[in-house]
Amino acid sequence: MKPLRTALTVAAATGSLVALSPAATAAPVAPPGRVTVDVASVNGSGCRPGTASVAVAPDNSAFTVTYSDYLAQAGGESPVTAARKNCLLSLVVNVPQGFTYAVAKVDYRGFGSLAEGAIGTQKASYYFQGMSQTTYRTHQFHGALEDNWQVTDTASIQALVFAPCGEKRNLNINTELRTEVGTSDPAKVSYMTVDSTDGGIGTVYHFSWKECPAR
Repeated sequence: MKPLRTALTVAAATGSLVALSPAATAAPVAPPGRVTVDVASVNGSGCRPGTASVAVAPDNSAFTVTYSDYLAQAGGESPVTAARKNCLLSLVVNVPQGFTYAVAKVDYRGFGSLAEGAIGTQKASYYFQGMSQTTYRTHQFHGALEDNWQVTDTASIQALVFAPCGEKRNLNINTELRTEVGTSDPAKVSYMTVDSTDGGIGTVYHFSWKECPAR
């Protein structure tokens, strides 16, 4: 798969999830110039080739991932393999010299159709290639549910993990969606999706920036 590149000209600093050297200082403004996001690889049962796309938000402060076939279901005649779906994105974020970034806020949206007693779970982890720091987040939903859902993953300033200054490290984002029958009627189908039913809103990853110490 060829890398997908989206251009991002950053206009304002925002809050974020993914550590920078302790000597680095907060940037008064977002870095000038051109920031690009390359999708090095997309793997998983929830994002088969051609079912996930990346785009830059209109205000250039974040990037959005939209899925067209990220659905986990259980119950009825659903196969066992349909109950859990996952997607691993490996991203290369190219930033101007002298700056680094974190992703400390992520907005997830989807639709849930859970019978009374069924359970839906959305998980995500974030880490830089070759680094031990990993941020985990889990959200659970209980039936009965028949509605859109939305959750936001955030990290405190103290917990932010920034890309190392002057190094190229892929940002890896691993998400999972799971549906369980639980105590519901096993003949009833329950499911969870990522993204709204109209497909118009995707998962939004917000940037936070810091200035690297001068060498």
